[in-house]
Amino acid sequence: MATVDFRVGARAHITVDSEVCRSCTTSACVTACPANLFAPTSDGGILFNYEECFECGTCYMVCNSEGAITWTYPDGGQGVVFHHG
Repeated sequence: MATVDFRVGARAHITVDSEVCRSCTTSACVTACPANLFAPTSDGGILFNYEECFECGTCYMVCNSEGAITWTYPDGGQGVVFHHG
């Protein structure tokens, strides 16, 4: 994380439909996200914080409930910034 910056856009590039998540039996996004940005809520939904997302797409790939996660790239100039050095 020390070599990564984030240019947080006003628009969330990933949205989670908690209504769909309530019927999920695996919550794979919670355990698969390398940045730990998904958290289960007490009502069975999922809370997602996009601000420090690596944009890897893992959540979208492991989600077993069609339509629960909508994934797009951040708007131009926003999102993760890797430093080389």
